[in-house]
Amino acid sequence: MFEQNVEEEMGMNKDEQGVTLVVDVNQFLEKEKQSDILSVLKPAVDNPNDIIPECADRYYDALAKAKKQKSESVSTEGSWLKFTMREKYDYYYNIDAKEGSWVAPESYLPKESWLMGKEIEDIIEEVTTDYIREKMWSATEDMLLRFQATSSGPLLRKEFEARKSFLYEQEEHVVKIQSNEIVKIQSLLRANKARDDYKTLVGSENPPLTVIRKFVHLLDQSDLDFQEELEVARLREEVVTKIRGNQQLEKDLNLMDIKIGLLVKNRITLETNPLYLAKLIFQMPQNKSTKFMDTVIFTLYNYASNQREEYLLLKLFQTALEEEIKSKVDQVQDIVTGNPTVIKMVVSFNRGARGQNTLRQLLAPVLKETIDDKALIINTSPVEVYKAWVNQLETQTGEASKLPYDVTTEQALTYPEVRNKLEASTENLRRVTDKVLNSIISSLDLLPYGLRYIAKVLKNSIHEKFPDATEDELLKIVGNLLYYRYMNPAIVAPDGFDIIDMTAGGQVNSDQRRNLGSVAKVLQHAASNKLFEGENEHLSSMNSYLSETYQKFRKYFKEACDVPEPEEKFNMDKYTDVVTVSKPVIYISIEEIISTHSLLLEHQDAIAPEKNDLLNELLELLGEVPNVESFLGEGAVDPNDPDKVNTLNQLAKTEISLFLTSKYDLGDGEAIDGQSLMIKTKKLIIDVIRNQPGSTLMDILETPATTKQEIDHAADMVSRAIIDSRTPEDANHSQSMAEDAQLPLEQKKRKIQRNLRTLEQTGHVSSKNKYQDILNEIAKDIRNQRIHRKLRKAELAKLQQTLNALNKKAAFFEEQINYYDTYIKTCLDNLKRKNTRRSIKLDGKGEPKGAKRAKPVRYTAAKLHEKGVLLDIDDLQTNQFKNVTFDIISTEDVGIFDVRSKFLGVEMEKVQLNIQDLLQMQYEGVAVMKMFDKVKVNVNLLIYLLNKKFYGK
Repeated sequence: MFEQNVEEEMGMNKDEQGVTLVVDVNQFLEKEKQSDILSVLKPAVDNPNDIIPECADRYYDALAKAKKQKSESVSTEGSWLKFTMREKYDYYYNIDAKEGSWVAPESYLPKESWLMGKEIEDIIEEVTTDYIREKMWSATEDMLLRFQATSSGPLLRKEFEARKSFLYEQEEHVVKIQSNEIVKIQSLLRANKARDDYKTLVGSENPPLTVIRKFVHLLDQSDLDFQEELEVARLREEVVTKIRGNQQLEKDLNLMDIKIGLLVKNRITLETNPLYLAKLIFQMPQNKSTKFMDTVIFTLYNYASNQREEYLLLKLFQTALEEEIKSKVDQVQDIVTGNPTVIKMVVSFNRGARGQNTLRQLLAPVLKETIDDKALIINTSPVEVYKAWVNQLETQTGEASKLPYDVTTEQALTYPEVRNKLEASTENLRRVTDKVLNSIISSLDLLPYGLRYIAKVLKNSIHEKFPDATEDELLKIVGNLLYYRYMNPAIVAPDGFDIIDMTAGGQVNSDQRRNLGSVAKVLQHAASNKLFEGENEHLSSMNSYLSETYQKFRKYFKEACDVPEPEEKFNMDKYTDVVTVSKPVIYISIEEIISTHSLLLEHQDAIAPEKNDLLNELLELLGEVPNVESFLGEGAVDPNDPDKVNTLNQLAKTEISLFLTSKYDLGDGEAIDGQSLMIKTKKLIIDVIRNQPGSTLMDILETPATTKQEIDHAADMVSRAIIDSRTPEDANHSQSMAEDAQLPLEQKKRKIQRNLRTLEQTGHVSSKNKYQDILNEIAKDIRNQRIHRKLRKAELAKLQQTLNALNKKAAFFEEQINYYDTYIKTCLDNLKRKNTRRSIKLDGKGEPKGAKRAKPVRYTAAKLHEKGVLLDIDDLQTNQFKNVTFDIISTEDVGIFDVRSKFLGVEMEKVQLNIQDLLQMQYEGVAVMKMFDKVKVNVNLLIYLLNKKFYGK
């Protein structure tokens, strides 16, 4: 009994000790003072050795962090703490009243933000254990004894001894690992040194020769470089050829589309100097300039199939736009109200001439969703809504409506049916417009850089010419380019701009087209900050919406102009001949060369008025405009060929590839410009410094080369000659450079010295800074060789992507043409079936045999008047209509009907009706037409009658 009482007393003391620990620690933490944390912890733990003085800060930080985390999850709390005494009794302690109770208080609300005993003990143990593990390996004997005295000490000491024993056993292996690590460290140090040297090459304004020499090998052209350049050239040629082919297919398709017309609706509802070309564009009539830019100009720049050509084409756009604004724009609004040639070029190019249809990414999802919404109806024209309502009534009943056919907007709005339809349309319009607007505004990064840059040029050029123009006026002009000219047509006709995929024979129907057109109209008004007024007064309830949308557009247009200059974007100033394996190539047809030559001669005075202009010199050397035979050579065409003209026209379309070579790339002994000499000298220096070391360029040039250096240099030149031999002759560099490469090392050094003296006279280099200028140029070439290779890989991927897109587009065009061929034939076959009561069937099955010519359908004017087809006959009373007859006859020509009439016994001249003309009138909202210059008929009901009597519809 005594022992039990002692144990209970000890248990009670321990429980009381736990209460004290919880209260003291939490109250101490709430004071946020850590100086005497040890005085709080030591008395409250069973083993005072568990509290290590060196860990005072760690204890405080760990406990404070745990309490903060616990407090953050508590919203309301009381002042009661609950403890378990002797592992079975609940004890309640109020921290405010400092009173305890063995019975749960009536208003018990726990103090949940405080750390409890177990949480505090676990934190202390974790901190102590971590500290011992950390210090065990470096601890003194006295410290180890202190660690041993803690509650977790014996276990940690055992763990320490086991680890030490394991390491002793692994000593042999550790030595080997250390040896390998030393090698790795040495390699790492070398890599770090190389990285530091490269940073010097890239970041230093004047990198030293010793650093340049370490990286000069990067200028070597490898087999991979050569193969990639050839692949780029091949893909460029294929892309340009495919673009031309697709353009021809699209023209063929458009012609077929015109042929089908409303019948289908009724059935299924100079490359591097842009100034010359810029001036030439403005010298031609607009109808000719359009064809010129679509063929010759885009061809000259290979449809911007790489960064160099995209940069040059963009500089042409910039120069031409600045020239047009300077010479042709008299008022700010001229850009908006006119049809600037350059703007047309920019928009045409950026709509996807290369198959990279950014508009598709921008608009396809939201437009497809709009088109697929079969229940969506948007028509905001009161007159159209009224006419559609009347047409629907008459078409469904086959009886003439008693409503008037021609009404004004105000009259149409008097009908509740019209107002209800307009209100529903307006709600739908806001909803869909918001979706399209959000798609546009959230995708600014998708806008082509070239388009954004031209928007910037447009804004700056207009502001320069009209400095008093407000920011709003300038941004409206930007909006006219970006939204109205670039995006708006694609929203109205997404099928015509390759925005959405259409199956062969598929078509956006008239309701879908009107929905899209309505959205485009609202966005157009918003982009130009134009409210609905005048004839659009009935939509004035949307004016506040237009103003809100304009503010969003305004921010979008302003941000769109925030782009870098092309030199920075394309890094063009950093490329030199050193990093190019092959020369630029143009793929162009013979007739385009002849056409360009003719235009240049025709407008020579305007393009190059100065006699000493280089263009005049070139044109004089070229002489007269060549003909097709001069390109193909004698005998290419038989002079006795009766169809010689057509043969030559076909041969004129032959495409040839032209490697661009500077006319002024001259050899030794001829006048040479400083830049060309700079390039040649750089090549010579590179050959020398890679084989002969030295601290400065002059040290190397003045120190004789050793025999070994000459041998190494000769071997390098042999390797280069092998690579050059694989390069097409037209793509190789000049003959003089090739000859320089074969010189011995000492002769190269003497030539370098001569060239440097010449370059110093022209101001390109200076001996005062030890010719650092030319070394800086070499360092720039090394840096940009890496950039060039990176861009070339990106270009390869882009060209392949473009080619895939073009192939898909070509396949679609061919499929569409085949479908149209079949469709036209089927339509013609179906329409030739006479006296049948069948609608047109696409599959053409069930062709009746021995079909006879349809008999005339005869009606009196009275009967047609009764049906509502005939409305009135000039100068004839209604009671006389029974004396007028009409014979309607289906002709051999599909969709053509002869109408013969007798007026009071007098036969009138024959009138011919074309079903497509009638459909066109119906589509345009023409309700009434005249026949025989005196008979007024209802167009809708006439079509209904023809369909019913002749096509069984």
